[in-house]
Amino acid sequence: MLEHLPKPWMITLKKYAYAMVVVPPLLLLASEALWSRFGHADVFAWFTLAFVFGLVPLLDHIIGKDPVNPDEDSEVPKLSKQQFYRWLTLLCLPMQWASIAYAGHIFMTTDFSLLGQLGWLMSIGTVGGVVAINVGHELIHKDPRLEQWAGGLLLASVSYAGFKVEHVRGHHVHVSTPEDASSSRFGQSLYQFLPHAYWHNFLNAWKLEAKRLKRKGHGAFHWRNELIWWYGISALMALGCGVLWGWLGVFFFVAQSFFAFTLLEIINYVEHYGLHRRKLDNGRYERTNVEHSWNSNYLLTNLFLFQLQRHSDHHAYPKRRYQVLRHHEQSPQLPSGYASMVVLALIPPLWFKVMNPRVERYYRGEEHQLQGT
Repeated sequence: MLEHLPKPWMITLKKYAYAMVVVPPLLLLASEALWSRFGHADVFAWFTLAFVFGLVPLLDHIIGKDPVNPDEDSEVPKLSKQQFYRWLTLLCLPMQWASIAYAGHIFMTTDFSLLGQLGWLMSIGTVGGVVAINVGHELIHKDPRLEQWAGGLLLASVSYAGFKVEHVRGHHVHVSTPEDASSSRFGQSLYQFLPHAYWHNFLNAWKLEAKRLKRKGHGAFHWRNELIWWYGISALMALGCGVLWGWLGVFFFVAQSFFAFTLLEIINYVEHYGLHRRKLDNGRYERTNVEHSWNSNYLLTNLFLFQLQRHSDHHAYPKRRYQVLRHHEQSPQLPSGYASMVVLALIPPLWFKVMNPRVERYYRGEEHQLQGT
């Protein structure tokens, strides 16, 4: 749809279209406006989910794929230095805090049934998955302390601070190997993957931080353990909700956190399903490259997610900023954007029907490799 636009126009269009990250929180406001106008709060509590996982997949295929990669010599250096992209991600921190405060107030003051409460909690969890975890993921890969802190605070707002440690020092080291709890295996259903991912990613974060502290001569529960601080901030946020709204407020904070980090782990499942790095003769795994993550180049969801779907390039070059991530045709390609694939992953028979043939085609001629997944 946009392939005929001049490349400079397309880059400028994308630059300002990344501001669509404000849309998920605005969907919460739209939900309230709809039930205030038409009633049926229990129905419109699900509006955010219907938009993200119903309308966005359709728009993805209407709008189509991103036709441009930035030129490495003339465009990447300039784009990487533009502060607009950086500040857009940093502004997501106050937006996430405001979203939690607003959603908590609505949860406490609206006469929802249990079905409506579930829809509202999953809606704010979806907002947290996009605004807190996705943006937090972008920030924790960057070196400046401001971005590191903002990323940690975003993850703390959904009680998943361990991701800050485990993702960078664990997942990116062991991705697409049996050692990585965030890399799903060929034939493994989402519901087999999730419990293992929750528990082992939590444990791995503590082990990695304990190992770091041991090298410095400190114990695992030393005050320099950053996990203690980040989880402490999550506990303070839960306490704040408790002060405002009682035990139901604590439940709200924990529940929105659960749905947010569950969305993250579903996306982890999608991003690496069935792919693995080959083991070399020396017993080590081959270097991570653009063939070890599923790629999706659908423009709309990439704009919403700061190009997270160009995941192959991210894993091969994790320090690259989102605005200069590239599409690689040689990477294994998902049939749709993440909004569609999350829904598909929830239905294992359909997931296997769609994805298993793609994995098998990718390893055609070396089918024995599937035994290692």
